[in-house]
Amino acid sequence: MARLVVDGDDLVLRLSWRERLAAGRREVRVPSAAVVRADVEPDWWRCLRGTPRRGRWRPGRCLGERRHVRGRDFVAVRAGGPAVRVELGSPASWARLAVTVPGPEEVVRRIRRAADARTAPEPASRGEAPARTG
Repeated sequence: MARLVVDGDDLVLRLSWRERLAAGRREVRVPSAAVVRADVEPDWWRCLRGTPRRGRWRPGRCLGERRHVRGRDFVAVRAGGPAVRVELGSPASWARLAVTVPGPEEVVRRIRRAADARTAPEPASRGEAPARTG
């Protein structure tokens, strides 16, 4: 079963060995700073958009790349449970990641924490006065 993990500054979708064979790749890695939104989709099939390209597509099981007008998505979803949907922006090469994982709510919390940490403004150093304009 696929897993979504935060690895340093990256969000990584790791595939099982069978999924690797079907998808033709070992993992999908995107910068945490590229995360626009992460949420749990109760209906796994709503994560799918576009047309299938590389991967394996069976009833109740979708794995691989899908292309659409806005770019391309990578999905690793299966019937019977909710999926984690991660919307991505620049500089990621994917528009969306969708994956069925155990404990999707906790996975989404970890992704949001990592994304927030990457986009939080840097605090001013101590003793430095703010720049004046005008």
